[in-house]
Amino acid sequence: MVQIGSAIVSFDILEKYFVCDLACCKGICCVYGESGAPLEENEIEILEEIFPKIKPFMTADGISAVEQKGVYFIDSDKDTVAQLVGDSGNCAFAFSENDVCNCAIERAYFNGDIGFRKPISCHLYPVRITKYKDFEAVNFHKWKVCDDALTLGKKKGTPLYIFLKEPLIRRFGDEWYEQLCWIAEQFHK
Repeated sequence: MVQIGSAIVSFDILEKYFVCDLACCKGICCVYGESGAPLEENEIEILEEIFPKIKPFMTADGISAVEQKGVYFIDSDKDTVAQLVGDSGNCAFAFSENDVCNCAIERAYFNGDIGFRKPISCHLYPVRITKYKDFEAVNFHKWKVCDDALTLGKKKGTPLYIFLKEPLIRRFGDEWYEQLCWIAEQFHK
């Protein structure tokens, strides 16, 4: 592990190769898991505010879940996470198109309707951040559904930290990311 500011970064972030392969996984990370996507405190207010602009891209079940229960819930681990549709595990903001799961938030963003792309935990996936009192742990979340992404990343020669450049900068800033790249260069020498 390496420390950059108050973040402790797993070597997996530097070592793994990764490129999402939606043709293989079909975006299953949005519909399969133990809980909803982790949300930052400020993201709740953002989602509540932009919900009307996201609704046109959501499923009827997703809209109903948010309208009845809100944009988030507290899961069994006491984490604040994005709302799910019933007991299905599907994110309320997920919809299917051409047999691939998509994000209604991201669709509204790319449509130019909102300025918020999606929750940072979704944007960073398969990297997960765990907050502790004095630092944050930045780890690779190994999950079988992403095996094809590891294969494609290796084939293309794209390191995980390069694939996630935009969300890493969004979360930690340009200077932090530049330090990460310098460390990666030293690590691979």
